[in-house]
Amino acid sequence: MELSELTAYAGEKFHIREEHKWADFPGFSVLANPGTGKWAALLMRQWDSDTGTELQRCDIKCGQLRPSERSAPYLSPPFRMKGKKWVGVCLEAVANPEDVFRLFDRAVYAGEEQGYTMVLEETPVEKTVLEPDLPPPSGRTQFHSSVQIPGSIPDIPDRIREMLRLYRYEGNSLENKCINFYRQGKFMENYEDNVPWTGTYRHYFPVYHDLNIRQLRGYFTWRTGVRKGVFSPVAASLAYIYLYELLNGIGADSPEDSLRKMQEFETGFLDSGIGDPGMRRNLRRWMFEYAVIHEIPPEQARRYADPAAMKRDDSLTVLADPEAFSDEEIFSALCVFAGKKLEQTMVIRKDAEKGKHLFAEVWRRASEARSQNSDSFFTACFGKQNIYPWRPLANAVCWNRHVHPDTDYILDGCRAYLCRGGSWWETRYDSLYFDRKRFRGLMHEADRRLRKYLKTGHYLHENPEESWAAVYVEAVINAERQAEIEAARPKIIIDFSSLEQIRQDALATRDSLLTEEEKAEAKIPQAEKQREHIQISTPKEQREHTQPPTRKERMTPGTAAQDPPYGEILRALLRGESPETYIKAGHLIPSVVADSINEAFFDEIGDSILECDGDTITIVEDYREDILQLLGGKNG
Repeated sequence: MELSELTAYAGEKFHIREEHKWADFPGFSVLANPGTGKWAALLMRQWDSDTGTELQRCDIKCGQLRPSERSAPYLSPPFRMKGKKWVGVCLEAVANPEDVFRLFDRAVYAGEEQGYTMVLEETPVEKTVLEPDLPPPSGRTQFHSSVQIPGSIPDIPDRIREMLRLYRYEGNSLENKCINFYRQGKFMENYEDNVPWTGTYRHYFPVYHDLNIRQLRGYFTWRTGVRKGVFSPVAASLAYIYLYELLNGIGADSPEDSLRKMQEFETGFLDSGIGDPGMRRNLRRWMFEYAVIHEIPPEQARRYADPAAMKRDDSLTVLADPEAFSDEEIFSALCVFAGKKLEQTMVIRKDAEKGKHLFAEVWRRASEARSQNSDSFFTACFGKQNIYPWRPLANAVCWNRHVHPDTDYILDGCRAYLCRGGSWWETRYDSLYFDRKRFRGLMHEADRRLRKYLKTGHYLHENPEESWAAVYVEAVINAERQAEIEAARPKIIIDFSSLEQIRQDALATRDSLLTEEEKAEAKIPQAEKQREHIQISTPKEQREHTQPPTRKERMTPGTAAQDPPYGEILRALLRGESPETYIKAGHLIPSVVADSINEAFFDEIGDSILECDGDTITIVEDYREDILQLLGGKNG
């Protein structure tokens, strides 16, 4: 921090100008109350010849500090002034200028309480009623009927005058600041004004107490327009006061109404180009935290959360249970943690659908593995859900009037918020415990081997440290090859319900080809024909020729070899001879013969062993050895 920041603050808030009183000591100056002339701060700028830098110090008359306040590293005994009410400040050690600004406020207000104050009009004001849940003030008010901010305009509305009297100075803590803000904000909840102010203003954690009268009236005038839907430009610090009001429920009927008005602010103020990116980040964070502590439905709260965090949560949910999600969902989740290299790999460029399937299968295979301590591969890569302290709205001026009851708020499968005894906790997967090397090792080895498998070119170098991942990738590749073989094998579907009709059609065709002599012979009484057949056939052959086989009784490789016409035909084919003689002798149709023999061998071989082009039957050479083995190795 520099002294120029303190002088700018004093001029902006209190209209106090820096005074250089000693010509012989140009590095020394004072900030004095313009109403009384009493010093509030002594400023010192001195050149350090040893370090070649300017040292900036100041003494502030802020009153005697409590022991807890004196422990700040930038405070010391006064450098030039005397007395217990003075304190020294080393500016280069100040991390937060607000701490020094608060000390200066105390110096100004403490000086006014000693008697050098300006008298306001003695206008009667209505009695102020504090809300029952506000703590009763334990000290004197900093603003009273005989106090006016130095340099403020004389026309002060009664409501603002009374608001100033409500301020209670009870220390520099953020909690006290929040309590005062809530007390004053509820009092001014419905106030409207019409005195615009367009100056510049910048303050950390701004509240009403930090503004002078012109700025206060300007803020309430701007807020009046906002509540009517008119979002005009205003200093960012004043816009933050409006958001603080909504976070405290000031000017809203319910938590849902506060969120709605915050969304309207984002649209009307930030989306129109007013404000800055930092304000949007804060607003989105506050909207999410506000939704959680007021237990707004999770699906709505997620809309306010950090999109990147929600994307990680969704991806972790997919990777934790890959069997429940599609290849596309798994691959997208992998890309969240693997980055653009995986999205743009040659595997995906060559065949996106197949590539995503292969990477998803690799993750599924790896997820089935367990480490020696029984942790899953997912846990090895991303750790376990842990619990961390969570401080909602910690960077906002917001007062929790009541202790929140114990609650469990489940945001999604990877994140939850718990409240116990008024303290909040967050359960989540933390990137601090991610084993990115293990995860990327799996993805790199998968990418390397899949490129070779798909012959994509642009192959990757092998990393010996990633060899452990090969077993998962090779298992996927082997399964894919087997699936390709099965898919390439011709599928023959036999409709057994139509076999009887085929036989009937074959008999009709055979009858049309018989000579007159053969037809006359066919007229022999059926009983006599059966007797003749019994005389030349075994009982088993009789059953096979007198009735068509049922589904359970149809021919097997063994019965086909023993059946006179079919066995002779099959043996002729195995010898490389034409079976035409046996087909004609049995008055058979080649296609019917081929179908019958194929059916007999189908259960054992799983495919057709004979092919027929209508008149000619040929054996499928790929199955010759299988047929011979089923027939006992004989081919003749």
